[in-house]
Amino acid sequence: MATTLRDTKGSLVERAQRQMREHFGESALTTRQKLALTCRILFDGGHDSGLAGQITARAEAPGTYYTQRLGLGFDEITEDNLLLVDEDLNVLEGDGMANPANRFHSWIYRAREDVNCIVHTHSLHTSALAMLEVPLVISQMDTTPLYDDCAFLKDWPGVPVGNEEGEIITTALGPKRAILLAHHGQLVTGASVEEACNLGMLIERAARLQLLAMAAGTVRPLPHELAKEAHDWTSADRRSQANFAYYARRALRNHPDCLTTGTTEGKAL
Repeated sequence: MATTLRDTKGSLVERAQRQMREHFGESALTTRQKLALTCRILFDGGHDSGLAGQITARAEAPGTYYTQRLGLGFDEITEDNLLLVDEDLNVLEGDGMANPANRFHSWIYRAREDVNCIVHTHSLHTSALAMLEVPLVISQMDTTPLYDDCAFLKDWPGVPVGNEEGEIITTALGPKRAILLAHHGQLVTGASVEEACNLGMLIERAARLQLLAMAAGTVRPLPHELAKEAHDWTSADRRSQANFAYYARRALRNHPDCLTTGTTEGKAL
């Protein structure tokens, strides 16, 4: 016999969160492996734009992070060909050079101690929305992790290879987890690689939904309190881990070369 049908929403949320903590634990994958998987996941998710875009994650030593080698597409990234660089983009481990546009990642990491992963891409629908100089509007439940959490940089500062662009983008991002860059693309951040990967997938979907809705009529706003509640619920760490694990399993079926042979054995995705 059912015993929860008269429980309050708050108690049911607490129950669900407790169950997620019990059933979804920490991944055994390394940061390198998660980052390589994120590159493949986002490639399959429509973030491919040739060699444009950078995906980075803080490394173990302060002032260092992992990133892909310039010249490789997201679909070519493996845990073994990622670079370890410092804030000046000097390569500490690996072959080749980092994308010079990684410079603004150094600025964001310095300003935001809570950020451990950055995804910047020129994905199709976010770039199309950026061409209109229109901020991202969140009006659908699945995309509420970005509700009131996506900044907008209206004035394009030019190619982001200088320190000026690093300061501009970091300031515009502020405390939010995402930003739409006019005439450019998108950037999302995460406290974990899993969170940044999920937000990267979501921001492209949100932009696509917005463009479809704008073509059909007027986008209607969500009630603020309900949208904020949904933002917090869908942003839970365990949900990010579960979502990422699903994306990772799918990516490994499509791209078994992403991780070194044998590294997934016994590891929790």
